[in-house]
Amino acid sequence: MRAGFRMILDAEAAMEVVGEASDGREAIDQVRSLRPDVVLMDIRMPELDGLEAARRILAATPEDETPKILMLTTFDLDEYVYEALRAGASGFMLKDTPPEQLVAAIHVIAQGESLLSPSITRRVIAEFVKGKGPRPQAQFPRLEDLTARELEVMKLIARGLSNAEIAKTLYVSETTVKTHVARILMKLGLRDRVQAVVLAYEAGVVQPGDHAAAT
Repeated sequence: MRAGFRMILDAEAAMEVVGEASDGREAIDQVRSLRPDVVLMDIRMPELDGLEAARRILAATPEDETPKILMLTTFDLDEYVYEALRAGASGFMLKDTPPEQLVAAIHVIAQGESLLSPSITRRVIAEFVKGKGPRPQAQFPRLEDLTARELEVMKLIARGLSNAEIAKTLYVSETTVKTHVARILMKLGLRDRVQAVVLAYEAGVVQPGDHAAAT
């Protein structure tokens, strides 16, 4: 499978595969020495699984050098996917994703967009938060720092809307939405949109089953 992925990605003029790893420990070593922009990480691996490897990579790398991690899994409803998103992975895709979608996904997260397959990501998070129930917002005091409009934007992010869709819903420019998103992440101390979605569900800002306002 790795050979197949490498062949697909090496065929892209804008991409270069700089290394491969057969398990989580090797992946950590490769990231430390090669400093890639994006890591494709299998969730289930020998020695050290992809989830723990992702945690260690994100914890040990300076923020301005942190690679974007795209998790690969066989199942779209996988509790490990939820834990990976909580740990700071930029998104996930199924292993049987068509090559062109994989390439597009790598471009997306390399540019910092982070949230991949919004409807699936939202469903995974909702599924695993649903069983545990949201924690009281009081446990997330930084939420009080958000303005009413920023909280509104956060809810729409959590429901899977893109910046363009949020702009259309709120009748503002996409640039304005990007500014709101940046401020939300900064105020809450979050790495990217994925972590904002996770926090929104865990704090009960949105509830599983909520629907986006946009059509």
